[in-house]
Amino acid sequence: MLSKFQIAVDNARKLFFGANKTQGSSSPFTQCSSLSSSADMVEHQFSSSKVQALYELCKSTFSPSGLPPSSSAAVQKISSLLDSIGPADVGLKEETSDDDRGHGMFGLQRLSRVAKWSQPITYIDVYECDSFTMCIFCFPTSSVIPLHDHPGMTVFSKVLYGSLHVKAYDWVEPAVLSKTKDGFPSERLAKFAVDKVLTAPCVTSVLYPNAGGNLHCFTALTPCAVLDILTPTYNEQAGRKCTSSGVEVKDGGTEEYAWLSEIETPEDLYMRPGQYTGPAIRE
Repeated sequence: MLSKFQIAVDNARKLFFGANKTQGSSSPFTQCSSLSSSADMVEHQFSSSKVQALYELCKSTFSPSGLPPSSSAAVQKISSLLDSIGPADVGLKEETSDDDRGHGMFGLQRLSRVAKWSQPITYIDVYECDSFTMCIFCFPTSSVIPLHDHPGMTVFSKVLYGSLHVKAYDWVEPAVLSKTKDGFPSERLAKFAVDKVLTAPCVTSVLYPNAGGNLHCFTALTPCAVLDILTPTYNEQAGRKCTSSGVEVKDGGTEEYAWLSEIETPEDLYMRPGQYTGPAIRE
C-alpha cells in the first residue's frame, strides 16, 4: 500500500491535472506564486530556454532503470544547469510575505498566527515520464515533509528561494536489522548523513540510492520552494515505493546511527496541487 505521503502527491495530481490538462488555464487552488505583469511575462518567455534545456538534458540522460552509477559527468552537467535556475524560470515569484509562523504564539495577532499553521505545502507537477519526474514543492514557514526514502533513485534538489533545513540518513550496508519479541525484524539501522540549512541562492543537492542522504526530511525555515528531479520515478511495482520512517536514536543519544522503522505518514501532512505556470515544455 502506498504511504499517505505518496497518496497525498498522487491525489494532488489527480485533483487538478486529471481534470485540467490545458497549459495556463485557471486553477481552483491558491497558487504558490504566478507571473502576472507584462514585465514578468517578458522575463517568463526569455527564461523558457532553461526549462526546455533541463527537460532535454534529462530526457537524453535518464532511463527507466535510473542513472548509471558511473555517470558523474552527467550529474555535474544537470547540477550546473539547475544551479542557474531561479524562481522566474519556472513561473514563480519569490515569497516575501508577512508569513510570521515560527515566531511564537504571542501578541495581538495570535489568532491569525494559529490559522496560518494549517496552510498546506503546494505540489506542482512540471513533467513526468517513466525515466524521471520534475516537480516543485512550495512550503509555508514551519511546514514539514517528514522523513521518507527514495529507493533505487537519484534525486536532484534545487532551492529556488527561501531557507530549508534538511536532515538525512543512509542505510547501513549490508542491512542491519533489529528483532521484535516475535522474532521478526521491525527496524533497520541507518547512518546519519546530512544536517544542514539550504538558503537560496545555493548549489544543487544530490542524493543517490545508497549515499548522500537517501532518506531525508525537509523543514521550511521561511517560505521556500524546491525544484526536484527524481530518476527514475516512484513505481511500486518496480520496488520504488515511497515509505515514511520513524527514528529512534541509538548509542546513548548520539545521532551517528539511528534505528528507522516504517510508520504511517503523520495525519497533519497537508499537501495540495498547484498549477505549473512556467514555460511550456516541448516534447
